[in-house]
Amino acid sequence: MTREYLTRLGDGSRVRQTKDQIAKDIEAGTNDAADRGKIPALPEEDQERVLEILTDANKIVTVNPGEEVVMTNDVGTLKIQGDQGNSGVGLPLDRIQCILVQERSYCTDTMELAHTDYSFKPIKPIIAMELQCYEQAEMLTVIPLYYGAMPNLGLYYATDGPFPNPTELYMEGKITEGKEAQESAAERATNDMVWVGKKFDEIGCEGLNFDTTAAAGDADFYATLMAAENLSKSANVSMEMGMSGETVLGLHGEFEFHGKRLAGMYPHEQVKVAEKAGVRIFGPAVNTKTSRSLGWNLARAVTFVRECAEVSEIPIHVNMGMGVGGIPMFETPPEDAVSRASKAMVQVAHVDGV
Repeated sequence: MTREYLTRLGDGSRVRQTKDQIAKDIEAGTNDAADRGKIPALPEEDQERVLEILTDANKIVTVNPGEEVVMTNDVGTLKIQGDQGNSGVGLPLDRIQCILVQERSYCTDTMELAHTDYSFKPIKPIIAMELQCYEQAEMLTVIPLYYGAMPNLGLYYATDGPFPNPTELYMEGKITEGKEAQESAAERATNDMVWVGKKFDEIGCEGLNFDTTAAAGDADFYATLMAAENLSKSANVSMEMGMSGETVLGLHGEFEFHGKRLAGMYPHEQVKVAEKAGVRIFGPAVNTKTSRSLGWNLARAVTFVRECAEVSEIPIHVNMGMGVGGIPMFETPPEDAVSRASKAMVQVAHVDGV
């Protein structure tokens, strides 16, 4: 009887596949990424390596000694305080306690202070509280400490924000007005991120994390790049940029950064404009398709990230977690899938961190 291996679907479900079936999914996944991104597919030897990792008999796998990479965090303290819908565990600890647990118990390489709202816009009214909390945490920790938030351009549109919703305007056929709304929102978001960034720089913040960048499309990406460029020239704070997806949605379609059109960019193109803006760590994100296998999703993600790491001149800390990086879209991703995806990213995509 042909041996079957326990593996996963993109929604976390357990399935059984033969080695040949897994190999075919790996080939299909890498070819899909190559076709979409106009990049090389994984060579045969790399596909074989991914296959070895996926068919390893151990429940949890890891890298060889000396291959360890740095871990950075997004959402930071919310991973301990937050509910499971946010991949948290719901422990009743304050934020500084969460940071200390991550440093002294989990031995995390870096950590991030974050507010529950986790966006730059709502941070402005409570900036004094956030600065004080960061300073206290900084005095108690040794590991590098970031402050993280999302650009979250959606907060600048009605009903939460001052500008009309461009999607609604587009549905009414008001294309010019919809683009103008995005341009105005991008300008306001840029100013807010620069203002918050400079406040943290004044107290000696070690790093800012722009998380889930481009979630609201190319206007969102543009605003973040402009903020990063401004801060790279006017402040002394390191910046990490984590993306929201493998391609930038062209909800505006005409935003450019230093002559490069942002809409439709894939990770290997995104990283080059991030470098230009002064970003020092880049986190590519590749979305998981829930109906396809772990092999298909992982090979696809590794293909995109491998090319991104190949062209990058800054460290690549790939986004690995719920629904990105080849990992299933599930509130608490299964460790067997997480460890296999992480190992493949290190050994085949050659990332600098996760």
